[in-house]
Amino acid sequence: MLLIMTHEKTDFDALASQLAAHKLYPQGTPLLSRELNRNVQQFLNLYWDALPFVRMDEWQRQRVEEVILVDTHNLNSVRGLVKDPGVRVIDHHTDREQRPHWTYHVAAVGATTTLLVERVQQAGLALSVEEATLLLLGIYEDTGSLTYDTTTARDARAAAWLLEHGAQLEVVRRFLSIPLTVAQQALYDALQANAEWLRIHGQVIMLATAVAPPDFEDEISSVAHRLRETLTPAGLFVLVQLGPDVQVVARSSHESIDVGWIARQLGGGGHSRAAAALVVKESVTAVVRRLKDLLAEAVEPLARVAEIMSYGVQTIAPTATVAQAATQMQRTGHEGYPVVDPATQELVGLLTRRAVDRAVSHELDDLPVSRVMKAGVVTVRPSESIERVQQLMLAEGWGQIPVVAENAREEAHAQAPIGIVTRTDLLNFWFKPPPERAAVHLKDLLATTLSPALWDMVCVVSATADDLAMPLYFVGGIVRDVLLDIVPVDLDMVVEADAIRLVRRLQERFGGEVHTHRRFGTAKWFLTPPIWQAVVAAARGGEAAFDADDAASLPTSIDFVTARTEFYNKPTALPEVERGSIKLDLHRRDFTINTLAVRLDGAHLGQLLDFYGGRRDLERGLVRVLHSLSFIDDPTRILRAVRLEQRLGFHIEPRTLELIADALPLLARVTGDRIRNEIELALTEANPIQVMRRLAELDVMAHLHSQLAWTPEAEAAFVRLPRVLADPLWRAAIEDQTPAFLYFALWLAPLPRAVHTAVLARLRVRKTTRDDVLALLGLLSDLAGMPSTARPSMVERVLRPYRPRVLLAARVICGDGSRSALLERYLREWRTVKTALTGDDLRALGQTPGPQFARWLDHLLAARLDGLVSTEAEERALLATLIAGAPAANDL
Repeated sequence: MLLIMTHEKTDFDALASQLAAHKLYPQGTPLLSRELNRNVQQFLNLYWDALPFVRMDEWQRQRVEEVILVDTHNLNSVRGLVKDPGVRVIDHHTDREQRPHWTYHVAAVGATTTLLVERVQQAGLALSVEEATLLLLGIYEDTGSLTYDTTTARDARAAAWLLEHGAQLEVVRRFLSIPLTVAQQALYDALQANAEWLRIHGQVIMLATAVAPPDFEDEISSVAHRLRETLTPAGLFVLVQLGPDVQVVARSSHESIDVGWIARQLGGGGHSRAAAALVVKESVTAVVRRLKDLLAEAVEPLARVAEIMSYGVQTIAPTATVAQAATQMQRTGHEGYPVVDPATQELVGLLTRRAVDRAVSHELDDLPVSRVMKAGVVTVRPSESIERVQQLMLAEGWGQIPVVAENAREEAHAQAPIGIVTRTDLLNFWFKPPPERAAVHLKDLLATTLSPALWDMVCVVSATADDLAMPLYFVGGIVRDVLLDIVPVDLDMVVEADAIRLVRRLQERFGGEVHTHRRFGTAKWFLTPPIWQAVVAAARGGEAAFDADDAASLPTSIDFVTARTEFYNKPTALPEVERGSIKLDLHRRDFTINTLAVRLDGAHLGQLLDFYGGRRDLERGLVRVLHSLSFIDDPTRILRAVRLEQRLGFHIEPRTLELIADALPLLARVTGDRIRNEIELALTEANPIQVMRRLAELDVMAHLHSQLAWTPEAEAAFVRLPRVLADPLWRAAIEDQTPAFLYFALWLAPLPRAVHTAVLARLRVRKTTRDDVLALLGLLSDLAGMPSTARPSMVERVLRPYRPRVLLAARVICGDGSRSALLERYLREWRTVKTALTGDDLRALGQTPGPQFARWLDHLLAARLDGLVSTEAEERALLATLIAGAPAANDL
């Protein structure tokens, strides 16, 4: 038999979920719990005959092998239940531990009823008016009539569908607003009289306590609901002494107060906005003490200005003209600027785009900004609440509020802005969608992903930045790689203030050489093993074992960059760079998966910043361009998109592919140096074949040169190259360089010589590269005309002029044929053969140096290679013949 069960103290969400489950599983029996909320009991008294429920006292013992649990994870005992029944859980509480062998349908919606109504709707089942009304009661009660923050669009859609199927709102209103009984009213008065108001992390919390009379049997949740509606605290905790026990009912109006967590610590349960616990054999005074200790952990601080502000702020002088302001606004896209006197750093007002546009429309371009700005001083500090920002914007009409330092004095000239909060920042904070995934604790992830010494460095720089009140970040690739469990090796950091000042402070403490670029606010700190030793010791609180050999795997420098923004004055041009905030720094990047940042300074260490959905695309395996004009601004991002896609095993999302196709013609306007750099990076990827194949597929190659292509011959050569490089002798031929040249030469080799010449010119390759690529064509031609039975001396004479990497490229192209055998023998045997006699011996014989020396020694070498001589004496005899002018022993 199948039973449909729920929790004790059944509310409307639980009861409605039982009804919906019965609609879906009509063979099941919806068995009521022993305790029902009073409004639920009153509803059942009125509509009992229209509903399928069975009361517990009417239950006839039967063998129960299956149970559906709704709105709970706890299975209560019931007569006839077998030892290990099959259990299906349908619930909206996502934070409960799941048991093995049970099946679960759990989702974070406002009410469990919503999950079941969706399935009823999909099944096309009919509802009576009474059934639709009860289901709507279930959704409305747990979502506060769709007003709680836990409400989702799914709840609203389910409620709308129920209204379409006859749910009666007047009945819903009546049973969600049941008047208090006399006993409940007395309890209400006692709770209100004993209320204690607390302010924790900026949140107003109400603790209400009372002792119930011995005969009190009414529910307490209705009383708590009435208190919450009347007094509107952010968090409400009702504690009622019931004999030896204490009943706790908790409600929350703000996401920063998780009452469900508190209830679980007290032995109860619930979700973040509504929860309860029965504390057995304890006094209400003792429970209050425990509760206050828990509140310090459970209540998160209210959001502060520091969480949404942009550090660094662009200002404008009061003497600037309207025309200059208009140009600056058009360039940056900002809606306003604080007006600051450059001489005194005094904040004197705010300039808005609207004021500038109106002045321009009246042809007042030469008017000074001071004539059109909003005069005054309106500021906030990083520690102030976001609600304060809202109040100032409403009261003063400023859409951008400058942020000043915490220790700024009240005088205007002491309030130079350190950042700004805009109306957009406020709206984004209020209306940002809930995250699709749980928050990642990147502090722990960084600590385990980075090597111990690298993590020590992060901690030391973090503390230094915190001392200087400088926000510090990892940005882009390192964050992406850490989230993908790829171990990073570099620690480049972005500073939202003055990177040079931070590095100078590190240099003062640990030493080392520092190179700075004042214009761009960048600094490179060079690290030696003693510096690493000192950093590790500082991070670990004293002397720490640090083997100098460990430094070999550590970076020899760290780049620190001041956060900046950039502007493209025309397509394909290099950008102009200015200092900016971390938001602007991330906004200038190419793809969403490269816009992730992790804050590192002080207590913020590990905080993930994701303004543009980078984590979502990372989890979905998508390369998505950040801006629709991104490829117009910089077409080389097309090649970067392909590299990222193939390196990570991702896919370029469809809209990005469309934008790539539109921007391909602009590749012709990009300098050859920039294209070449991207191609070199592509050829150093772990799997360059996939990258090159994709570049050809997207028509990128054809837009570099009409005949440039990816050929089967090139792909076969790319496949062979790693196998050849596995031989240490051939590996030495590239002289410890990357194989980028080899891949480049192998790519072009099958194409006509005219394509080589054009591509080499277009990409402005280095002279040595150009010479060797063209030399490869000559070598292949020489090898093609060489018989497989060629004498060693002939092979040596032909191959001697070519550089080792050219020979290596030819070896790869030739595969395993006879030409490869000649190349192999040349490299392994014939290249190292030397004559016993040298030019010194010729001079000792009285010969005058000249061109004949080279001819004679070449004759001797050829004879050696072909086996005609093998000793010095035989060489001397042959040399004597050559000097005498006799015919050579072999014909060169």
